[in-house]
Amino acid sequence: MRVYYEDTDAGGVVFYANYLSFMERARTEWLRALGFEQPALASQHGVLFVVRAVNIDYLKPSRFNDILQVTVEAVNVGGSRIRFLQRVLRGDEEIVRADVDVVCVNTDTFRPARIPLEMRTTIGTQE
Repeated sequence: MRVYYEDTDAGGVVFYANYLSFMERARTEWLRALGFEQPALASQHGVLFVVRAVNIDYLKPSRFNDILQVTVEAVNVGGSRIRFLQRVLRGDEEIVRADVDVVCVNTDTFRPARIPLEMRTTIGTQE
């Protein structure tokens, strides 16, 4: 992805909170590539995913027009939780690293729900 002017702060570097948006988009595209669309999960299984916790390290700045790659790695898949390791790279340089805990919840109650079996199985083979 390319860094746009709107992604930067007054100092000309990517605003720290925007990395969370970059990671969200990457997880959505990763799930889509595995065959799982968020609206279908909600309508067919009655579940959606919410971020429970993020531990993020900002290692280097990135600036307007930089080309970044955002990685997604499922490091632990439980019954209702997925822990991801996500990295933002500029070429071979690691810019940001984050552990992201995502929880599957029921669309009506927002209480934890089991991740659909097909999804758990597919994600488990990506580790």
